Amino acid sequence: MDIISQLQDQVNTVASLAFNTFGTLQRDAPPVRLSPNYPEPPAANPSEDTVNIAEQPKLMSAALVKAAKQFDTLVNALPVAEGDEEAQLKRIAELEAENEAVGQELQRQLEAAEQELKQVQELFNQAVDNCVNLKKPD
Repeated sequence: MDIISQLQDQVNTVASLAFNTFGTLQRDAPPVRLSPNYPEPPAANPSEDTVNIAEQPKLMSAALVKAAKQFDTLVNALPVAEGDEEAQLKRIAELEAENEAVGQELQRQLEAAEQELKQVQELFNQAVDNCVNLKKPD
């Protein structure tokens, strides 16, 4: 898997962890009095679940931090751009010129190969004609 795909997967992981963390905190948060005009929220009965709920934010935040660090590691693994934009444009122009030269050379070789193929086909046809007509070669 290439680095960009890994980054995309890691972003999805971070987003999923954040979504689940916020949802869990919202679901499990104890009630809080919003204003003195509202009645006191009902007190929660401490139980075994309350202990697990209190530990959950720590575990979820640790997973979120770990995923963010992995993302940072992947970003640091990206290749560094060489020089400024002008240098990059110059390099692109050089590569395009090199590509054009190689393309022309390949075209010349293709034409030469096609010419050679025609010669071989002509010689083959002559050999077949000689064999079929039982002629002696010239």
